[in-house]
Order: sequence, then C-alpha cells, then structure tokens
Amino acid sequence: MKRIRILTCGTRLLARPAPRRPLCPCAPQLQRHPHTTPHSPRTQAQWQSSSALAESFDASLSDPHADPPLESTEDEFPLEVLPSPHPHASKSSAKLAALRSRLSLPPRFPLETLARTLVHPSADPNPAFNNASLSILGANLLGYYTTEHLLCNYPRLPMEVVFAAQFAYIGPKALTTIAAEWGIEAAAEPGGEVDPGLLQFRRLRSGDELPAALRRPKLPPKWNITVTHKILSNDEFGSPTRRVAPEDLASRPVPLEEAAQAFVRALIGSMHLHLGSPAVKRFYRDHFLSRHLDLDKLFDFRTPTRDLSRLCAREGFEAPVARLISETGRLSRHPVFVVGVFSGKDKLGEGAGSSLDEARVRAAAAALKGWYLYKPLEVTVPSSTEGGVGANQWKPNMVDCGEVIV
Repeated sequence: MKRIRILTCGTRLLARPAPRRPLCPCAPQLQRHPHTTPHSPRTQAQWQSSSALAESFDASLSDPHADPPLESTEDEFPLEVLPSPHPHASKSSAKLAALRSRLSLPPRFPLETLARTLVHPSADPNPAFNNASLSILGANLLGYYTTEHLLCNYPRLPMEVVFAAQFAYIGPKALTTIAAEWGIEAAAEPGGEVDPGLLQFRRLRSGDELPAALRRPKLPPKWNITVTHKILSNDEFGSPTRRVAPEDLASRPVPLEEAAQAFVRALIGSMHLHLGSPAVKRFYRDHFLSRHLDLDKLFDFRTPTRDLSRLCAREGFEAPVARLISETGRLSRHPVFVVGVFSGKDKLGEGAGSSLDEARVRAAAAALKGWYLYKPLEVTVPSSTEGGVGANQWKPNMVDCGEVIV
C-alpha cells in the first residue's frame, strides 16, 4: 500500500482556492435558449445585471492593469470643485455629531440633513443641497408657534406690541444670538473640502454694499402706515421688508446674520419633517420661549390718561379719578408722590413720580398695562390639538374686542 506524504497533503489544504467566476442565476435558462431574453421584467433585470457582472469580470481578468470602477460619485470630481461638502462626508464629521449632541437631537435625526441646514444658498445655489426650502418651512413654523403663544396667552395685547414681541423672540438678531449660543462656527470660504459642521456661506466683505434683496425699500408716507397696512402688506414683524426669496441670494455674498438665521429656521423645518411636530414644539419651548421677555417694557403710551378714559367708557366702568395716596419731601429737592387711579372704589393702577402730573401719568400707564397684560388661567393653543395620540381637546379661548382707538 502506497503511503501519502503528509507534507504534500498539508500544502494542498493550506493553499488558497482559485478564483471562481460568479454563478449566473439564469445560466440553465440561457443554455437552453442562448439567443432569447426572459419575458419577466424581474428575470430580465436579473439576467442583465448578471451578464453585465460577468462581462466586467471578464474584462478585469483580460486586463489586470485596468483601473477599478468608481464606487461613488465622490471620486469623480476633486473636493475643491464642489461648492459645498459632499453628503457622505457628514458621517465622519465630529463637529456635526457634537452639534447634534449639544442640541439633544435623537440619533434618528440624520447627519446629512443637519449638514444641509448649514449650507446657505449663497454657497451652493442648487436647491437640492442648500437650506432654502427648509428655511422657508422653519420660518412659517416659528411665526405660527410664536403668534399662537402671544395671542392665546395675552388676548388683549395691541398689535404693535405683538409685532415687537415676535421680533424679540424670532427676529434676525434673536436667531443670530441663538445660533451663537449653540456654538455654530462659520467657515472662512465654502467648498467641498470644508468640514460639514461649519456654516457654509459667501461672506460679505467689509465696505461692500448689501445685495439688492436685503436692502430696505423706500417707506410710504407716514399717514399710510396703519395697523391694517402692516398686517396685510408687511411681514410677521410689521416691518416693510418682505421675506427674501432664496433665488435672489444665490451665489451672492451675504452677512453672517443672514446665514445664521437661515440655519436656525432650516433646523426647525428639518426637525418637523424628520421628528414630527411634538418634538419641534418641545424644542421651541426649550430654546425660544424659555428666554425671558418683559412685555411691559414694550409698551409706549403717548396719552395714557386719555386712553384710560376711553377704555373705561367703552367697558362701561366709572370715569377714572386720580387720587394722592402718599407723598414725601414736598418742599425738598427730590419729592416723591404716589398717585393711584380709581374707578369708583376699585384701584386700577398706581404710580410714583417727582411731580403730581408725572405720578398721575405713570398710574394711568400702569392701569393700561394691567388691562392689556391680562392672562387667562387655562389656555389651549391650536397646535396642541394636532396629532392623534396625546392631543389636547380644543377649548375656546378668550377673544378680546381689541385695543383702544383714540
């Protein structure tokens, strides 16, 4: 009996197997009918893919020095040619991961979308890669949530105060401050080689003029600026500057304030699309409504005593009467008078001043603020009733007849 050499057997077992061509799933069918094409669309696509794979494999075997096929479009062009970072680069960006963690966004919020919110139309004019559409959606959501919060919680606020409060909550300066608090850093110049976690926009150089879309238009005559005109023709802040269209800022240098506010609005819009309205409302409550705002500092009465008299006459109250409550140092250099405004036996307001007239005017202004800053105990905003599970039942809110017109 012939013995088998162990050395030869071991080398055969440890040798690498020869490369085999991939088996075609439609090989038996092709052998039967070599010149026919399957009738089923799925079988036909499978046959085409397998045949293409076999041809590419044969080409690679015939020409071993040939370049391998490109796996992604990221290698087709150099990064310096791209106007903004490639979406695949967002997965390896530490700045984007840190930003998502700082904002307490869930892991299901994609980093590619977060990177898109940082691309301004001035850097990349392609609407499929910039934040123009997301910014429009986010601006509408911010205006909606802020308006319903003010009108439902303070139903007697004058429209001028509502405009000022909206500007304080979601105005350009407020959004720029919020973006800076979030730790947003701007890139010196946009490009495909820049980190996706940086704000991408074309900077406006010092001394250059603003684009025509960002300039303030000429104001109409003073007599034509009414509250109705501001509601119908102006933006949510009551200013004559309308919202700028994204195509007007494409490939044009803009200031940092414009790019920062566009990012914040785009982030709200992208959260609404990926996470839903409940998550957006919680995010808005934590980052926007949590900022302290003194609404009483937004009032500017010109004739508070006459406004208070008209208000009492409209509501059927007794005519207001100013009475001196206390005083000190009448004959000194710094006297202090405390005056109260009464309607019958009810005290409407109280104010202190260095003269009787000043104290009376401040007391009338305090009475008007107490009327306009009335806040109901139970409030149901319209957005709280949206959604199937966990939505609140609608309860009618108080609707006031409006401010006093003198």
